[in-house]
Amino acid sequence: MLEPPSQVSPKSASQKASSPEAAIDVRITQVNQRLKAAQLGFQIERRGKKLSLRGTLPPRPGSDRLRAYQQRISLNIPATATGLKQAEQEAKIIAAQLIQNTFDWQQYLPLAGGKRLSQMDLPEKLKAFESYFFEQIEPSTQLSQFASVKTTWETAYLPYLRKLEAIAQSSPQLSLLEAIYATVRSTSSNSRSRQVCCTALSAFAKFLHLELPIALNTLWGTYSTSHTETRHLPSDQEIIEVFERIPNSAWKFVYGVMATYGLRNHEVFFCDYSALRQGSSEAMIEVLSTTKTGNHEVWPFYPEWIEQFNLREINLPAINTELNSTTLQRIGQLVTCQFRRYQIPFSPYDLRHAWAIRTIHFGLPDTVAARMMGHSVVVHTRTYHRWLTRRDQQQAVQTALRQNKSKDSL
Repeated sequence: MLEPPSQVSPKSASQKASSPEAAIDVRITQVNQRLKAAQLGFQIERRGKKLSLRGTLPPRPGSDRLRAYQQRISLNIPATATGLKQAEQEAKIIAAQLIQNTFDWQQYLPLAGGKRLSQMDLPEKLKAFESYFFEQIEPSTQLSQFASVKTTWETAYLPYLRKLEAIAQSSPQLSLLEAIYATVRSTSSNSRSRQVCCTALSAFAKFLHLELPIALNTLWGTYSTSHTETRHLPSDQEIIEVFERIPNSAWKFVYGVMATYGLRNHEVFFCDYSALRQGSSEAMIEVLSTTKTGNHEVWPFYPEWIEQFNLREINLPAINTELNSTTLQRIGQLVTCQFRRYQIPFSPYDLRHAWAIRTIHFGLPDTVAARMMGHSVVVHTRTYHRWLTRRDQQQAVQTALRQNKSKDSL
């Protein structure tokens, strides 16, 4: 049960205030009379040296109540004449939100240091967003899945949030909205970085309940993963020649496995190689659930590369793969660094894309290839659209030619 708000009798209101508290109580009574006359449904209360609102509000997050009931909102506003004006304005805002069905407790529940979002500066808001991001992870989440979420934060969110903070600090005349759009404009148009930046800042704006006049997804441009087709993918002969030039046997193994199985950088270190080691003719390997996209099985293309690259001798480099002290991203970066060290003229992901194109030429069904690559058929089709289209056209032409040849032979 809520305690009744402190009331000031007409007699004491007419008397000269004997203390600052008594003086502000007189003012609170006067404001509450205005709120009541306006039928806003709220009363201002002084609780010590701070002001609160009391009224009928929806259940708080996590409450087992189903209907609105009398509650307090701690405004964290000082009980002063200036603070009272702010509290009265806040009462009007919340009353309007309730009428429009837009009231959200997220704006009024204390976060870090007892502050609400509206009272935080930008660095504090960014810190609160980070806490919120990781709070969404279920307590039962496995370490491997947590590592994947952490990698997403470090690669897809943190760089652009830091850029936003830097732009806001260097241009203090900009509002937060203006700083957000300036951050988007600082990325290359029609690029993946522009798309990821828009995604991260949209999530941040949503967390702040900040209405964006222009939706950021409209600023992505023409980028799509189908731009894979503009890469210079290594030929099979180039892949073999580069393999022979790598001096370190462990990194030779990493390179060979990625080329033969189309693995992501970090996946090499999280596979079950038992079938490969035991001499299975299929030579299937299993990518473990520890990875970004979870458990899936992969077969070699080309199978003959298993012997040519000596892949039955599992020889992984001794690097830290404990996900409680590193991330999938850092593990992947080590592979990229080694490619540069050995002056390999293409990226690790080019090996993966070359594997995918190879499966298309083999006529492997799209659903199977997508599953082995650990992504959806939609992503697979979008990424490799050019080659898939060419394969389908070639098959259609060959079928038509065979049919025509059959007719001629009749």
